Formats: sequence, C-alpha cells, structure tokens
Amino acid sequence: MKDKLRVAAYCRVSTDKDDQVNSLTSQIKYFTEYINSQDGWTMCEVYYDEGISGTSIKKRAGFNQMIIDAEAHKMDLILTKEVSRFARNTVDTLSYTRRLKELGIGVLFMTDNIDTRDKDGELRLTIMASIAQEESRKTSERVKWGQKRRMEQGVVFGRDMLGYTVKNGRLIIRPDEAETVRMIFNKFLIEGKGTHVIARELREAGIPPKHAKEWSNTVILRILKNEKYAGDLCQKKTFTPDFLTHTKKYNRGHEEMVYLKDHHEPIIDREIWDRTQAELGRRSPSAEQKIKHSNRYWCSGKIICGECGQRFVSRTKNLKNGEVYKAWRCYALATHGQKKTDIWGNEIGCDSSSINDRVLIECVSKVLKEIQGKKDTIIKEMMQEIKAVQDLDTKIDTAPLYSKIESMNDKKRRAIDLVLDGTISKEDLKSQIEFYDSEILNLTTQIADAENINSIRQHQIQDIQSYISEINRMLDFDSENTLMYREMVDRIVINKGNIITVYLTCVPFGVRLHYGTSGKMESFSVSFDEIEIINK
Repeated sequence: MKDKLRVAAYCRVSTDKDDQVNSLTSQIKYFTEYINSQDGWTMCEVYYDEGISGTSIKKRAGFNQMIIDAEAHKMDLILTKEVSRFARNTVDTLSYTRRLKELGIGVLFMTDNIDTRDKDGELRLTIMASIAQEESRKTSERVKWGQKRRMEQGVVFGRDMLGYTVKNGRLIIRPDEAETVRMIFNKFLIEGKGTHVIARELREAGIPPKHAKEWSNTVILRILKNEKYAGDLCQKKTFTPDFLTHTKKYNRGHEEMVYLKDHHEPIIDREIWDRTQAELGRRSPSAEQKIKHSNRYWCSGKIICGECGQRFVSRTKNLKNGEVYKAWRCYALATHGQKKTDIWGNEIGCDSSSINDRVLIECVSKVLKEIQGKKDTIIKEMMQEIKAVQDLDTKIDTAPLYSKIESMNDKKRRAIDLVLDGTISKEDLKSQIEFYDSEILNLTTQIADAENINSIRQHQIQDIQSYISEINRMLDFDSENTLMYREMVDRIVINKGNIITVYLTCVPFGVRLHYGTSGKMESFSVSFDEIEIINK
C-alpha cells in the first residue's frame, strides 16, 4: 500500500485585530478540513503567524518552526493561500521554496494556482512574488503618507512616556509621574545638580524609571531635552528606510519632521523649559574644548600599517625644551617590538617605521593641496566618465518584454482551450507549453539583465556626481585646517622607506607620497620627492 502524502499548511494575518483573528481561525479550519478530505493525504500540522508582517521572515515563529520541521522531513507538501501570505519579500520566497524543493517538499499556492513541483512553478512564482513585493512597497508608502497627514493633524504616534500616557492619539498627563518630571527639572535648573547626581538620587529614592532598567545620566538628559514636557510635539524623529527589514533609524535630516507648538497640556512651564535648554547649552563643552579634543585625535583609528595591517597608536614624550613630542607607530611594534618568532612558533612584532605627528599633518596638507590644485582636471575627467556612461545605450525599456510574456501566457491559455476543443492533441499541447515556457524564461532573463544594467549605470553616474560634489566642497575650507582632517581622511597607510598613502573620503583614488625630513624635530622641514595618484 502506497504511503499517504504528508501535508502541512501555513497561514498568516498581518494584524491582530478581531476580524483578522477570525480570518486566521477560518483559514486554519479550512486547511484542516481540506487536507483531511483528500484521498491519499494525511494531516501534518497547520502552522500560523498573527500580527506579523510578511516582508521579513525573522520574527515569524510559526513559519520558522515549519522550516525546522521540514528539515526534519516531517512533511511532503505545504499548502498556503497565496504568495503574499507566504512572504512579500521576493528573495525570501524563492530561497525558501528552493530550500524546501531540495528537501523534496513542494509548496502549493492555492489561490495563485502555483505548484513548485511543476516545471514552470518557479518561473510563475518569481513573477507573482515580485508583484507581491511591489504591492507591499506601495502599501508601505501609502501608510507612511497617511501617518504623516495624521501627525500634521496632531495625532500622537508612539508609546507612553514618563509623565504622559497616549490614549486615542492624545497625550494625557499622569499626575504621579509628572511630579517626578518636575523634580528632575528642579534638581537640574534650581539646585544646579548634574545629570549623574540626579540619576543617583532617583535610584536611592527608589523611584522607578520608565522604559529603562535604571536611572542614568543619558535617561535624565533625554527627559531634559524632550519638547513634549513643554507642550510641543515633534514626530518622525526616527524613520524606516527599508520596508522589507522595518529597521528604524534616527532621522538626521533624511525626512521632514512634524513639529507642532503648544500641542498639548505641558508639565513644565515654558519659561522653565527655555531656561533649562539654555543651561544645558552653558554646561556643554566649550568650542575651544571641542577643538582641542578634535585636533588631538583627528587621525585616531585611521592610520594603518602597510607591513602587517595593524592600526597605529600614538605615543608622546616631553622634550627638554618643554615641548611635547608626538609620534605614531604600529600597535604590533609597540607591543612586541621588531618582528620575531615567539616560543610557540608564532610570528609577532613588526618591522615598520613610526611617523612623527607633524610629518603626518604635513603629508595630509600636501595631499589636500595636490587635489585642490588638480580640481578642474579631476572634475573634467569625471564628467567625461559620466558622458561615457550616458553615451551608452539609453535606459533599456522593459515594458515590451513584459508585454511579450503576457502574450505568451495568453497563447498558453488558448492552447489549453484547443485541447479541450479537440483541435490539437495533448502531446502537441505539451510541446507548445514547453516552447512558451522557454520563451518566457528567456524574456524573464532579458528583463533581469536589463534592469541590472539600468541600475548599474544609474549608480555609476550617482557615484561620480557624489565625488564631484565632495571635491567642490573641499574648496570651502583651508587645507591647513587640521580640524577638517577627520572628516576628509578615510585612511592613511604607512609603508617602509618614508612612503605614505592617503585615501580621502571624497575621491575614488589615493595619493602616494615619498617624503623626507631634515633638521632637528624642533625646527625640521618636510620635502616630497615624489607624488603619484593611485587607484583605491
């Protein structure tokens, strides 16, 4: 007797609202009854996820358990309603169906009438998965647009915070927590206490924080800077750049924020709020302190040894004349000395040379001047590169290719009708279907190649335009100003024989210098024997 086909099912709803929960219950019931009604099938399990987006697999416990059971060979076939229920990420859809197929397990998308066990299953699945992903992107854009309109109308998005609860899109004061907020502002502004002290006193008083394990200076600062306590509302402080991953990032000018003044009842008086912000500014490090710190550490982590690849570290010593001597040397050299073999046979140490900090600054200054002096030539060459890309065939239009695919699908459907009418045989139909599938596969490959070429060309132009913009920006500051070096320098490679290579963040190449020094370090000079531009 032939073994029965072990069949499982997967279903998902994207929200946990009552109507969707009822839909999930109905889906589970339907799949259970459908599998049990089929001859030669035996019920495995119905896997499900609720309140979870389909664009990412990571947080879908039911889906992941299904894959684990599949790898344990607990099923032969998986049923699901449609491609968009399985996943709205094309890459995930294809990778998991291929993975299951390698395990000998097919996936049947019932509404879409796609069976991955069929010859053309993956091709049809690719098209449907791409459509599902595009629909997910459009839905994400519509949701973001709608949310912003509601934000502009004053609707609050987000969770409760210390002093406020969010109810029906409104901020409502919680009197007990509001007293803690006022206490924090009073301790900072009136009593003149620092954030570390305030955090310690709140811990000692046994007052619980909100959404934090314990009070810290960071938590206190966040409260003192939160505009909501003054009655204002600023939203879109974070944004989601990728609708597939849903990962949030801080909005640092990427998107327009929504700021509404006097939006709700304040906990802190406006005058106290303004004075607090002024006090925060007064207590922050001065410009001179920032300059001193930036000047001292402008190249930390950017200097790399050309011999062993280790980072360079700084070392300082006081000279007899009262000046401070500062130099950089390889970490392996500083830790183990010259290159040698230890008692276990491992090679340690490094034979690289150190470099004086003043020499390093002279070299970077020389590089910046070199780039600035050749700015027009460099930009001209880059514009020629853009023209070369633009002179290639214009953007490939894929619409005709999609039309041909649709035409082939129509011909396949008509061929089936001809069989039903008795006009052609089943053997002729099979031959025709194989021909159409081959043509569709070829057209799909052409579409993928065309879109890839279009994307590469566009990125090439964007990269070159970005370099040109950065080079132009370089003229807006003095090349002698070491405060800008941290921003401009990507990395510096120190090689033996007084050879140094500087890579900047704004150009797609590096500048190699052969330098020499003369005189004592109190009054030395740096000469450059050879300067050349190299590819990154």
